[in-house]
Amino acid sequence: MTIANQITILRILIVPAFIVVVLYYVHGGNEWLRFGALGLFGLAALSDAVDGFIARKYNQISELGTVLDPLADKMLLVSGFILLSLDNDPYLSSIPIWLTALILSRDVLLILGIILIHYTFGKIKVKPRLAGKCATVLQMVIILTVLAKLPREFLNILILGAGFCTGLSGVLYFWDGTRQLGAHPSSSPIQTKLDE
Repeated sequence: MTIANQITILRILIVPAFIVVVLYYVHGGNEWLRFGALGLFGLAALSDAVDGFIARKYNQISELGTVLDPLADKMLLVSGFILLSLDNDPYLSSIPIWLTALILSRDVLLILGIILIHYTFGKIKVKPRLAGKCATVLQMVIILTVLAKLPREFLNILILGAGFCTGLSGVLYFWDGTRQLGAHPSSSPIQTKLDE
């Protein structure tokens, strides 16, 4: 197993610890727990950049890594957004439910599209988009901003930016998926005896 994949697996293992620490913090308000959650999330976010750098620089890109890396990102971000969308007053600001719903909806549609295209083609081409990368970065920064208790005005700007990039990336992925499906012979009408 490559070093990049080992780092990705470490990120997956950080997720349950992060969830537990956040839940304990919002039920008691112990600031050390908040710093712990901030540190765990920051470490996981940093590991995302590190494993990608190692995979590219040392030619460690693998099939396992192409599955594990986005899975680790989704686990981290979805758990963070769900936790921080809850009413965590007076300890933490809440992320708007509409943004969490947008992120979850886009990810569910993306997964369903991947399954459908894989079932139809046997092979899938997912082209990373700049909007998708921006959305991921902004989503990570939002969670760090909430945990760091930075000003709400700054958080509101990040929320709007993440909402725009998430929505745009969802539209672009949908467009790519429908083009791939439309180009495949299985999307053409079936010839019946009446047509002959």
